[in-house]
Amino acid sequence: MVDDDELILRFITAVLSSLGYRTKTATDGAAAWKALQAKSYDLLVTDNLMPKVTGLELVKQVRSARMTLPIIMVSGSLPTEELERNEWLQPVATLAKPFKGDELLGTVKLVLRESTIPREQNEALPIFRQGEFGNRAHVVSAHGIL
Repeated sequence: MVDDDELILRFITAVLSSLGYRTKTATDGAAAWKALQAKSYDLLVTDNLMPKVTGLELVKQVRSARMTLPIIMVSGSLPTEELERNEWLQPVATLAKPFKGDELLGTVKLVLRESTIPREQNEALPIFRQGEFGNRAHVVSAHGIL
């Protein structure tokens, strides 16, 4: 989980830990990128507007490095147009802030389930947009979640 807001990091960590997910946190995209290069993760949950490296820039780094890591972007300022315009950044799930714990868990479960679909089948999966999963926008194993 990557967010520059300590309260959000604690909230998401508590919600995911309550169901047995192991989490690691970073307070900006630069720290997250270092962690992603050092260890394998099952999911990246990131804010967008952060100091040093934004969530969108982090997604670009992950995709440029050809990491197949599923990503959920949670933000009050989602770059949906740029994500839709640049297919190579997909798939990215989005979750608009503020969100509830059950919305986060539903998105995590959905993305983790979809990430287990064979790659050739997974390429046809759409990005989730606002309103397609409850009332929020959305497009997350044992290694843990960053």
